[in-house]
Amino acid sequence: MTLDELEQIVATRANAGAQESWTAKLLAKGPEKCAEKFGEEAIEAVIEAVKGDRDRLTSEAADVLFHLLVMLKSRDVALADVMTELDRRQGRSGLQEKASRA
Repeated sequence: MTLDELEQIVATRANAGAQESWTAKLLAKGPEKCAEKFGEEAIEAVIEAVKGDRDRLTSEAADVLFHLLVMLKSRDVALADVMTELDRRQGRSGLQEKASRA
């Protein structure tokens, strides 16, 4: 599965009823709740990374990617826009990129 395919799944589920779709139910609670859920999943991934549990980290990383796309959907940010930003950053070192934000 690609991130583009996952984004399509999120979009399809967003259009389902809240009674039949976790994604629709989460989106109905608003962007703040979507961001909160993404943060929870990110923290769980960090914990598993620190613990060194590869299988649990893999599972939590999948949750992070899914909920990142849900959060983006809640604010109408397309994955293509994120990828365009990553493309823009190519050719500069991470240190240069960080310095340009200051």
